[in-house]
Amino acid sequence: MRAQQAELDLVEISPMASPPVARIVDWGKYNYQKMKEQQKSRRNAKAGELKQIRLGLKIGANDLDIKLRKVTDFLSQGHKVKISVFFRGREMTHQDLGHALLDRIIKNLEEVAIVDQKPQMAGRNLSIVVRSNNAKNPKS
Repeated sequence: MRAQQAELDLVEISPMASPPVARIVDWGKYNYQKMKEQQKSRRNAKAGELKQIRLGLKIGANDLDIKLRKVTDFLSQGHKVKISVFFRGREMTHQDLGHALLDRIIKNLEEVAIVDQKPQMAGRNLSIVVRSNNAKNPKS
C-alpha cells in the first residue's frame, strides 16, 4: 500500500526470515546501482592479472635492463609477472645458465618484487612468477 502511494516497488529482500523482510525501493535505480557495483568489481579483479615476459638465454645486458624496466612497470600497476627464459636447440644442455640468469633477475628485482613461484622447467621454458612486495595494492 505504501509502495503504491510512493509510486515505488516493494522488493522482498530476505524471504527465509521470519517474518520475511521487504523494502520499498525504486527498482530501476536499484538494478542500475547493482550493475555498476558488478562492473566496478570486475574492473578491480582484472587489475591483478598475470603478465608474461619472455627472455632468450643469450639476452644482452641493455636488453635485459629494458625488460626489467617493463617488469617493474607491471608490478607497480599491481600485476603479477611470469618471467620465462626459453631455450633453443642445444641450449637445453645448459639449463644452469638459465638458472643463473633468473638468479640475476631476482637479485635486480629484490627491492620491488617477491618471488611467488620458484624457478620451474616446463618444456623448453624455465620460469618464475613474481609479485610486488608492497603490502597494499597500488591501484587502490
